[in-house]
Amino acid sequence: MKRYFAAAILLTLFAGQAGARPYQDMFPNRTDFSDAEKPLLEKLDFQQGVIKLPEAKATLNVPADFYYLSPADTKRVLVDIWGNPPAAAEGTMGMIFPAKYAPTDVEAWGSIVEYSADGYVSDVDAATTNYDELLQNIKDSIRENNVEREKQGFQKITLVGWASTPHYDTSAHAMHWARDLVFGDDTQAQHTLNYSVRVLGRQGVFQFDFVAGLAQLKEIEDVIPSVTKLVQFDKGMAYTDYVEGDKIAAYGMAGMIAAGAGAKIAAKVGLLALALAFFKKAGVLVFIVFAGALRFAKGLFSRNKTPTA
Repeated sequence: MKRYFAAAILLTLFAGQAGARPYQDMFPNRTDFSDAEKPLLEKLDFQQGVIKLPEAKATLNVPADFYYLSPADTKRVLVDIWGNPPAAAEGTMGMIFPAKYAPTDVEAWGSIVEYSADGYVSDVDAATTNYDELLQNIKDSIRENNVEREKQGFQKITLVGWASTPHYDTSAHAMHWARDLVFGDDTQAQHTLNYSVRVLGRQGVFQFDFVAGLAQLKEIEDVIPSVTKLVQFDKGMAYTDYVEGDKIAAYGMAGMIAAGAGAKIAAKVGLLALALAFFKKAGVLVFIVFAGALRFAKGLFSRNKTPTA
């Protein structure tokens, strides 16, 4: 019995890595990788196909035009390649990238994958929320929090506006929005894109947060329909499988956007960027820390406690 159990474990581990490929196989026609990039890329397993995510009771079906990196490899990218503090990679379920880019490319962008098991999020307020008013509340909260940020030695954040106004895809049960952000006091500073996608399930929310530059907004918008289709919840776990008595999230769609900033900062800058002179572009994903926004979100949390058909 023990022998069969051990074999089953090995088979499971093997199956989980069955789609893993070295960078030479992932980018067979690339001959331009530098000596600085190669040892970093050699540490990564590029995966495609079916990626089981049991914690989220879901699967990512990664097609040929994307690839997936495990949480460990995601940490290598965010920390070792893009130069972020280790906290930026905590709690992720991996990253997805367009297959035309390696993580070391100047043009590369990717999406951090996470899951929040907060329960069923009612979408009843998706069509009625005043997103201009919501934007102003978030701007005010960021300004309030900048005082503390600067005390801690961090640059202040300015939310310029929506790079893409919140939009709810009713067929995919997915909300997506994008923020246009600037760091520091330099009015000529490069604008940063923070693009978020939330795919709703019966028991929680799949989160995709894109690390990119503002100039790549159109490129990312073009792939959003494909990204929302990557997620396949396990049988009975889809948004439409909700039944009365299921756990209800303490927030609706507006609250999800207001509180969806979190507390991480992930930037495409740092050690490799400096070593390879990748200072031409610094795409940044910002999860803004703003207590004021969380206070505002709590005011929204009390609404829509029960789903509406």
